[in-house]
Amino acid sequence: MARAPNYFAWQARLVKPDLGRRVVEVGCGTGNFTGTILDRELVAAVDIEPACVERLRGRFPGRENLLTFVCSPGTPEFAALARLRPDSCVCLNVLEHIEDDAGALRSMAGILPPGGRVALMLPAFPALFGPIDRNLGHYRRYTRRSVEEMAERAGLKVVRVRFMNTVGFFGWWVNARVLRREAQSAGQIEVFDRAIVPAMARLEGILPPPFGQSLIAVLAR
Repeated sequence: MARAPNYFAWQARLVKPDLGRRVVEVGCGTGNFTGTILDRELVAAVDIEPACVERLRGRFPGRENLLTFVCSPGTPEFAALARLRPDSCVCLNVLEHIEDDAGALRSMAGILPPGGRVALMLPAFPALFGPIDRNLGHYRRYTRRSVEEMAERAGLKVVRVRFMNTVGFFGWWVNARVLRREAQSAGQIEVFDRAIVPAMARLEGILPPPFGQSLIAVLAR
């Protein structure tokens, strides 16, 4: 999602309390979320795209607590991150792009100590799957049950699972099922971020919604 600072800040408020002091961010992209967790002792930002990692480095020069790596879960390079003694992993809107999502999650668990946590953000509701998902390279959207099953296959325990972004649920449904859009427009994203996210984040902070466009899941080793 481009040009959405309010949305990234909302993600951070929901996820950061479950992260420790030494964090591995899986699928860091160009660093939209990375910048919100640089108050940690260590952030190891990981992505499979060298250009994204290079851009992230340029955005946060001179940060001694920021390390960057071009690799992916399931590789020896990723497994070697255990040497950094991470206590948590965060993976936002990435697992849906990986065919073996449980395998990737198991790889994240493998670099953490007992009690270490994995925080995920995942697209919710398979019924919303449409052209935008396909063009983004999504294999799936998730339910609470599928998250629990994936965690079990990865050897992790579910700490909590909650929905977020009720308005986005309806917007995604209209785009996918009514308008059959191939992509979200920059205008849609900007209006959503400026006009809707601030109020919705406050409301959902008071009362977690029964459904939403995304799921936040926190898992423990």
